[in-house]
Amino acid sequence: MQLETIRGEIERMRAQVSRQRKEILQLQRAGIPTVSAEALLQRMLDSIDALCIERDRLKKETPRAKDTGSRRTEAFQASPLPGGGKV
Repeated sequence: MQLETIRGEIERMRAQVSRQRKEILQLQRAGIPTVSAEALLQRMLDSIDALCIERDRLKKETPRAKDTGSRRTEAFQASPLPGGGKV
């Protein structure tokens, strides 16, 4: 899997976890047993953990572009002050 795909999947699954937690609260308020829903939630959390590990591994393997300097310095050099920079 590619890094961006994994990031998207993590984000999607986190939203699902949030919905699952809300559903568990509703079931608890109604007095309905939540054992199976909590087991599903744990499997979802385990899947997210595995995806995070994979994402971190891919981040380490991805070559980074060399930093050529700060953007601020580049912007300053690209747009000199009016009047030749004399104040």
